[in-house]
Amino acid sequence: MSAVSLLQKMRGAGVSPPRVGAPEILWSFLGALGGIAAVAWLHERIADPAGLSLLIGSFGASAVLLYGAPASPLAQPRNLIGGHVLSALVGVTVRLAIASPDWLACAVAVAAAIALMHATGTLHPPGGATALIAVTGGPKLLALGYLYALIPVLSGALVMLAVALVAVNAVPSRRYPQYWW
Repeated sequence: MSAVSLLQKMRGAGVSPPRVGAPEILWSFLGALGGIAAVAWLHERIADPAGLSLLIGSFGASAVLLYGAPASPLAQPRNLIGGHVLSALVGVTVRLAIASPDWLACAVAVAAAIALMHATGTLHPPGGATALIAVTGGPKLLALGYLYALIPVLSGALVMLAVALVAVNAVPSRRYPQYWW
């Protein structure tokens, strides 16, 4: 059996997910560029000089959903905001409740965040990373305590949402959000 035919068999007889065209790639790129640039610029100019942070790694994953898959149920405002904020609160609570071992705090934070997002209808996969960051973040983030849920989490997510409203809706073939709440 040739390598090509083996791959086709593994993919279900040659069926693979549809690819997007160049315009979709361009608009996803521009949206992500604008969203992350806005959050990073605000971090550099406002938050960091004030001793705060506005930029966390899970926002990169949110950018994939918001700008690359804006019709996804996981990318809608309720999921973006609720998923991040609830996960941040869970992560901080777990960090305060379980001082060690670290592996247990990490596992409980992510698992509890997923459960809470499911229970509240706010599932946003980057929320798992937001909870994990609350447990494993550096001293600057850990010192924030529950403020972490507001700055950087809520404020950064709101900036990305604002950019998504403009960037995604700038194209007639794209629409965001599909629903608000």
